[in-house]
Amino acid sequence: MKTIISPSMLSCDFANIQRDVEMINASSADWFHIDVMDGVFVPNISFGFPVLSAMKKHATKPMDVHIMIENPDAYIQDFKNAGADILTVHFEACRHLHRTIQAIKAVGMKAGVALNPHTPVSLLSDVIADLDLVLIMSVNPGFGGQKFIDHAVEKVKQTKELIASTGSNAIIEVDGGVNLETGKRLVDAGANALVAGSFVFNAKNPTQTIQDLKNL
Repeated sequence: MKTIISPSMLSCDFANIQRDVEMINASSADWFHIDVMDGVFVPNISFGFPVLSAMKKHATKPMDVHIMIENPDAYIQDFKNAGADILTVHFEACRHLHRTIQAIKAVGMKAGVALNPHTPVSLLSDVIADLDLVLIMSVNPGFGGQKFIDHAVEKVKQTKELIASTGSNAIIEVDGGVNLETGKRLVDAGANALVAGSFVFNAKNPTQTIQDLKNL
């Protein structure tokens, strides 16, 4: 199957969000990747529910929402109401991860879990069968445009092995520092989905850049 491309709206032009949403609608991208940060779990603040809801009105593709917030359980229904199709929480932010995953699925969203660069893949062994998506962070979360962490390639391989050994149907997504070179390495290692922000939105031709990633 072709690689799923999920352009990160954190890198779009905030003054022209509708224009950039429509560009992605018309491109070969598969999802919209939307990072929600609270300034507590990560040192940055980004989109809230009103912006998410506004994007949903124009988006024709699934909304892949990655939440970097404390106490995600308190907002699961709110994210569903705002239009999230996939909700990815951080392993490091969840005290009762299995319960959080079940709560996400109970309201009709797909459930993902993200791992920070320092968090080993093996910690997902008890929940991998329940997941729709594993998000490997290839930068430290909080800001766009960071340098790719090479160890992410090995973590993708480890995740692929864990999925195969457990019979899980989870797909592997990678976020951070993705370009044609790092993207190729990640896809070769077993990644199914790539998040690309600044590489797409800073390109001269974002639509072609998305297609180039899709063809990896």
